Amino acid sequence: MKMHNFYAGPAILPKEVIKEAAKGVLNFNNSGLSVLEISHRSKDFTKVIETAEALIKELLNLPDNYHVLFTTGGASSQFFMIPMNLLNKDETAYYVNTGTWSTKAIAEANHFGNLVELASSADKGFNYIPKYKTPNKGKYLHLTSNNTIYGTQIQHFPKGDLPIICDMSSDFLSRPIDVEKFGLIYAGAQKNLGPAGVTVVIVRDDMLGTVKRHIPTLLDYRTFVKKGSMFNTPPAYPIYVSMLTLKWLKAKGGVEKMERLNKSKAKLLYKELETNPLFSPNIPNNRDRSLMNVTFQITNPKLEADFLAEAEANGIVGIKGHRSVGGFRASIYNAMPRSSVKVLTDLMADYTKRKG
Repeated sequence: MKMHNFYAGPAILPKEVIKEAAKGVLNFNNSGLSVLEISHRSKDFTKVIETAEALIKELLNLPDNYHVLFTTGGASSQFFMIPMNLLNKDETAYYVNTGTWSTKAIAEANHFGNLVELASSADKGFNYIPKYKTPNKGKYLHLTSNNTIYGTQIQHFPKGDLPIICDMSSDFLSRPIDVEKFGLIYAGAQKNLGPAGVTVVIVRDDMLGTVKRHIPTLLDYRTFVKKGSMFNTPPAYPIYVSMLTLKWLKAKGGVEKMERLNKSKAKLLYKELETNPLFSPNIPNNRDRSLMNVTFQITNPKLEADFLAEAEANGIVGIKGHRSVGGFRASIYNAMPRSSVKVLTDLMADYTKRKG
């Protein structure tokens, strides 16, 4: 039976990438060795990490004053690495709170400088993107572009003098962005890029070296810049799979083409949620709805477990909502084919005919 993987993360990868990655595990570049065992200092792996960096720069049209870093610890480690590297004790950073991950980022950053929660959508269970006025002064503005748990997404980034620091873990490379608005972008790989284990940080050169505190060597972004993300052994296999995914994305037409596909998938699913009397979307405003994580409810809660069981019987996995909010969540990242979304919407329509 064909499986339709809607998990939020670790999430779906392109089938072509998985096949190529499996070959690399057995025999990498016809070397007779596995990619799991080659030296990270070897020419073969150096080419992998350099290719991954070059592809990110190409796909996002990064100017020369931006660095691409490959770190560990997940996006959550960046919650403290960012203020540690960028924020002095006497400086102010502004955070917009749109859910669980920005809440955690705020808690960590409070240890390093002055924090102002500029806006929050907590009053309505994080089911919208709050409006705010960008300050003229401060060190940076921190945003979370897409919220996997609640299903909201920032569709337009603000203009202003403050550099934007953005957690793009769950919509990285899913659409074009104006990179020059951002001082730093970070993203855990396990949504749109690769397997868990590597985190991408894109940082503008002028953001570095501005704090007075001592920064441990392996937590200093300048170490990653100077050593090409290989001060110590990097997460080699996740970087390799990410490189393969980046090649796949380029071959598919890049982020512009991917955005069109992602909008088509989301439109199909949201239309079903809007017209099906048994299901309803969690996010009321169209402009705030995520193109990556579609959250929804069944109007008869007694049928929730039954629908979930039917979905799994039809090869649809990973649609159970996050434990903190319940309901359902369909994650439709770059690698999710539109045909799988159609399988889900067809099941919803058929289920409603039978039990609605």
